[in-house]
Amino acid sequence: MSKVSILSGPERRRRWSTIEKLRIVEESQTPSASVVDVARRHDVHPNLLTVWRRQARAGSLGAVAPRQESDVQFAAVSIAPEPPALAARAGTSGTIEIAFSSGVQLRVTGAVDPATLTAAVAALSGGRAR
Repeated sequence: MSKVSILSGPERRRRWSTIEKLRIVEESQTPSASVVDVARRHDVHPNLLTVWRRQARAGSLGAVAPRQESDVQFAAVSIAPEPPALAARAGTSGTIEIAFSSGVQLRVTGAVDPATLTAAVAALSGGRAR
């Protein structure tokens, strides 16, 4: 037996909030989940759910709900040795690049005061920098 949705009014397309999309995407990413089954449960076409999953991976799904302290995750970081030509000028140059989950990127070149960098990261990440 199939499910039928009746849409009334001039709008013919369904609209999902970003929070709903993220919740459905998160459900579809559980280890035992099937995209088709999750899409069917939420009355979403599997192709649309696949688009949302791709957008979530790219960080372009939309505004993300504020994270709880327990949701904080850390990424692996590695420090590459400087090439010999740059090592001679140690302390005069360098670049830090930070990509936030919201899609915002912060690039700092040269010497930076740690307090200033901490304040910039806090402002871009919603006040969670320490």
